[in-house]
Order: sequence, then structure tokens, then C-alpha cells
Amino acid sequence: MAEDKKAKWYVIHTYSGYENKVKTLLEKTIANRGMQDVIQDIYIPTEDIIEIKDGKKKPIKRKKYPGYVLIKLVSGFDTLGRDEEPSAGDKELWYLIRNTRGVTGFVSTNPNKPLPITEQELMAMGIETDWVPEVNYEVGSTIRVLSGPFADSICTVEEMNKEKQQVKVKITMFGRETPVYLDFTQVEKI
Repeated sequence: MAEDKKAKWYVIHTYSGYENKVKTLLEKTIANRGMQDVIQDIYIPTEDIIEIKDGKKKPIKRKKYPGYVLIKLVSGFDTLGRDEEPSAGDKELWYLIRNTRGVTGFVSTNPNKPLPITEQELMAMGIETDWVPEVNYEVGSTIRVLSGPFADSICTVEEMNKEKQQVKVKITMFGRETPVYLDFTQVEKI
């Protein structure tokens, strides 16, 4: 049954400080029940920072999103209609995750239906993904900036870097044109 569905990322809300414990408990459950094909990955986003303690620099890993754990699983949650009930397998999966010690629930607008994170949201969180946004503009195209400090600016694409998924534009600030690099997802063709 899981073969015809694609794995998607979901966000689990946990008690603060329980992220690692939740990950460990879920990994044990997955191993004990042989659910590696259903729950494919559990990830706690971290970042490397330098902490200065007693005048000494010390590199540490800090959680980017305290109280949250990402989980990649195969389910039918995202295909359910508003009034549809999840399958028995999905209910069991949801129950298993929801009742793990330290978990308060899935992050969702509907408490009875977990919503997956989109590839764009994963990229915005700084999580690597193989998703490449489709762009309908090219060098010389007039575009509008959608987000960031230059939102609603109209400019022309100077360069495109498909590897970094960025465009170089020139934005007029204080009477001068300034080159700015923006992500593909931050602009749209006019």
C-alpha cells in the first residue's frame, strides 16, 4: 500500500528540550516494528554557532527550531478531503507518532489532518532538497521581487545561476543601481 504514495515531510511539535529524545524513541519504534519503508527519516535542524564562554570560543550545535522535529513519512494524510477519514494504517501511524513521549502533535491547521511541508518551505528553512523551482523568466526579463527588503521592486534579470538557484538583478537605491542576488522563489515574471 505504501508503494504508491510518495514520502513527504511533516512537522511534529514536541516539548522544548525533548527533540532528541523524541527522535531516539521514534527510531527505536521504527526499528522494532520494521517501519523503515513508512517512516523514512527523522531530522532535527541544527546550526553551528560559536559560543564565547570564559573568554574562549567554543563551537556548538544549536537547534534552529526548538520544540520541532521533521519527519519524512509515507502516508495518505495529504490526499484526504475535508471530511474524509484516514485509512486504518494512517490512523495507526498517526497514533504511534502522536503518542510518543514528548510529542504534543503534528503542526497543522486541522488537528485531525497533518499537512506536509512543501519543497519551497523546506528550502526556506535551509534544508537541502532536490526540488528545483520552475522559472518562466530569463536574462533580460522584467521581474517583480516578491519578498524580502526589496519586495514589490521591479527590475531586470542580469544573470541567472541555476546551480545556486539565484538571479542577479540591479535595483535602484538612493539614485544608484545596485546589484542584488535573489533566490528564484523570491521573484516572478511580470
